[in-house]
Amino acid sequence: MKICIIGGGGAIGGYLAVMLAKAGNDVTVVARGETLKAIQNKGLQLILEGESKPLVAHVKAVDRISAVQETPEVVMLAVKAHQVEPIVDDLANLMGPETVLIPMQNGIPWWYFQRLNSQHQDHAVETVDPAGSIMSKINPANILGCVVYPATIAQSPGVIEHVEGNRFPIGELDGSISERAQRISQMMAEAGFKSPILEDIRAEIWLKLWGNMTFNPISALTHEHLEGICRFPLTKDLARNMMTEAQTIAQKLGVTFRVDIERRIAGAEKVGKHKTSMLQDLEAGNNLEIDALLGSVIELGQITDTPTPCLSTVFALTKLLNTRVQSSQGRLALPMAA
Repeated sequence: MKICIIGGGGAIGGYLAVMLAKAGNDVTVVARGETLKAIQNKGLQLILEGESKPLVAHVKAVDRISAVQETPEVVMLAVKAHQVEPIVDDLANLMGPETVLIPMQNGIPWWYFQRLNSQHQDHAVETVDPAGSIMSKINPANILGCVVYPATIAQSPGVIEHVEGNRFPIGELDGSISERAQRISQMMAEAGFKSPILEDIRAEIWLKLWGNMTFNPISALTHEHLEGICRFPLTKDLARNMMTEAQTIAQKLGVTFRVDIERRIAGAEKVGKHKTSMLQDLEAGNNLEIDALLGSVIELGQITDTPTPCLSTVFALTKLLNTRVQSSQGRLALPMAA
């Protein structure tokens, strides 16, 4: 297939690009700066879990969406949620009527209420899509939902380290099992991923979000890895309380969780001494993905008249931290405990 990966030099985008290219797909990545140069000169390098020698894929690499030469069959949007709106016009122009768009943002996506049989159908999630500008420019019929589970790290420009996991569940926004979803699932399987088709992709979004909205900001505030957060009683209790508030919101929206809170926390602990993506961003001085991961959940709490004292407190603290880092153009990093 002809695949374009926007953010293809990043941790998840690069992982996908190498594996899909190695499986014989025609892959173009959109990247910037030193990452773009590295990909053009040396190819994309992927160090798989447990391997020392990297896989190298020589993919097409361009610096902007408008430079992509052909209309892709599949577009994978592997950028942060706050990076979508600035590129939405170019994204809309890139896609053809049959192009499948697979957004891979963490948190509540802009399309959450689109093609949903609900009293909130087509409601804009203002936190991630102010004034509904993304909704107005991207046809929801092109979108195939996806939840990203692998843990990866961008070691250096053009070099990605795969930590663990290979699951990318997908699902149509209306819950149908479509022919195109089957094609994408097969394509992902041939590249070495597990990509089952789900009839309720939103429930899977909440399951992943349960961890992201808690462990990401807690890790940024404490500079602790997942194992440490889950083993320290006070932060474990905080995570549990945040998850309980979110579960109440989700259930009011008709979502059923297939695992309980304790099992979700245990799963995070098993990942071990892994820095969350938000902690990695904090240490690099990048803008934190706090609105999509936590602000959006608080917004849905307001829609459903659900109190969110723990979520709102952690949100406020992390927003202030992010403001401080961005205004100082600095980075924060503490040595990890042994």
